[in-house]
Amino acid sequence: MLNGEKKIKRPLRWAMIGGGRTSQVGYKHRSGALRDNTAFQLVAGAFDIDAQRGLAFGTNLGVAADRCYPDYKIMFAAEAGRTDGIEVVSIATPNGTHYEICKAALEAGLHVICEKPLFFQVEQVQEIKRLSEQKKKIVGVTYGFSGYQMLRQARHMIESGDLGDIRMVNLRYTHGFSSTEDAEKYSDAQKWRVNPQIAGPTFVIGDLSTHTYYMSQLILPKLKIKSVLCDRQSFIPSRAPLEDNAYILMHYDNGAVGSAWISSVDAGHMGSQTIRITGSKASIEFTDINPTQLLYEVQGKPNQTLYRGMDYLDETALADERLGALHVEGLSDAWANIYLKFAVAIEAKNEGREDFLEDFVFPDINAGLEGVRWITNCVRSSEQGSVWVDFK
Repeated sequence: MLNGEKKIKRPLRWAMIGGGRTSQVGYKHRSGALRDNTAFQLVAGAFDIDAQRGLAFGTNLGVAADRCYPDYKIMFAAEAGRTDGIEVVSIATPNGTHYEICKAALEAGLHVICEKPLFFQVEQVQEIKRLSEQKKKIVGVTYGFSGYQMLRQARHMIESGDLGDIRMVNLRYTHGFSSTEDAEKYSDAQKWRVNPQIAGPTFVIGDLSTHTYYMSQLILPKLKIKSVLCDRQSFIPSRAPLEDNAYILMHYDNGAVGSAWISSVDAGHMGSQTIRITGSKASIEFTDINPTQLLYEVQGKPNQTLYRGMDYLDETALADERLGALHVEGLSDAWANIYLKFAVAIEAKNEGREDFLEDFVFPDINAGLEGVRWITNCVRSSEQGSVWVDFK
């Protein structure tokens, strides 16, 4: 159980790029990183493309005015000259900026925590992976939902054979908040998400499904996709060529099949992710509406609901427990779990403990690479007429 005691020798000096006053994700990063104040300390930032607004925001967070920078390049140069300069930076900016900033951060000798999807091209991720290895730095990806503890329980049950042979994987991430064009009129964040030059080749596949896809990988690390078929729709025509709805079919290397429904135009739906895994013996189902529960259905037996924090769970599901089974945890706790893992991974990398990192499970650059592969292959299938394509 986590109780706030330090997991690393000292807090890491941390900065943010983006994540300012108008950001949809900035607070999630800060609440995750600072939940355990033994892991990170926010000491600097280039919080906003508007320098004065970023300065006002940063000082309201308690960051010294002289360490609230107008842009990341100035920040990297200034912090490099300080004995107490930053060691790790989080990138919470629009998709199209990730590659340039991530590369500059690594070249400045910094560890990186980046929003998803990492980049637009597999080749870009491979380049950054090589650079991170050369610089001996961690690149983490903020798949924030993956910090939910019951996902670790699902992974353990599958590895233990409780479900038998895996046959079907069904993923869903839908909401209705982009059902009309008004979503673009009143939200700056929505505007860039439907701009191909900034968001990349997808809207909901990149923005939503990468989360759910990584969660399925976390649960099923040995199951690999062989081929995909993707059918995309732009129900709001002005968003074309970017989709606001998509259906995806998957074939896995063990013969299993899968499906994903991804949508921001599921009118009236408040938003949720559901993952259902069906095997030859039993099925499990997880939804982030009730993330403290895992449905376990054994053929021929009464259904069971497993609850977070209970002693009957695997130790991997209990390791990130914070509040006790009687008290509900949520998304901010999940973010705190992954940020704490980032801190542990960074310290291990700094100390050269590569053996530890080989077995340490967290959303690293390989997870980011798989997310970009997922996007690339889905787009390729769709652009070829929604046909089956090899997952490569």
